[in-house]
Amino acid sequence: MASKVFFSVSMSLDGFIAPESPEELMGKQWMELQAWVFRLQYFRDSLNLPGKGEVGRDNDIVRETFERTGANVMGKRMFDAGEHSWPEEPPFHTPVFVVTHETREPWERKGATTFHFVNNGVEAAIEQARKAAGAQDVRVSGGGQTIMQCLNTGLIDEFTVALAPVLFGKGIRLFEGIDASRVALQQVSSESTSSLTTHLTYAVQTRKE
Repeated sequence: MASKVFFSVSMSLDGFIAPESPEELMGKQWMELQAWVFRLQYFRDSLNLPGKGEVGRDNDIVRETFERTGANVMGKRMFDAGEHSWPEEPPFHTPVFVVTHETREPWERKGATTFHFVNNGVEAAIEQARKAAGAQDVRVSGGGQTIMQCLNTGLIDEFTVALAPVLFGKGIRLFEGIDASRVALQQVSSESTSSLTTHLTYAVQTRKE
């Protein structure tokens, strides 16, 4: 079975996946959006956070997402926001390909995470990530603009949205700039795992004329 390119993000009920400013990433609304994942044992272990986390279906979903991923792709905005906030051992544990105009040598971190900086666009980043991932899948980690570029150019095979019962009112919308004339969706599953989130998974198809 061929490997896939996918993304998996948390989204507020009104369609936002991040605040407008990177400085707000650890603010109250962001923490409410991500509350379902920060409590989980697998996620806490991946960040070497102290204390015992929760297990159950949400924990299984996060573990399955990490285990299927052989390489990550992200945009420069997401990398810039995380460079100074990720721990010395970032939570990726794979090669990460950063789409950027900045020329920079690979940045190797603990835990098998190495950031590679790709200067010739998102398609080249996906191609390099596929080679690095081998039989595993490629995850587009974010941010919203990079995800949209991948969707609009037909690079995404499927995605999962963890829909949280919070409202942002403003911020970075997941589907801002989507070319709806080209992208069609087929629902694969809908799973309400707790009062904090519902997981919606879709296969991405090319819309027929």
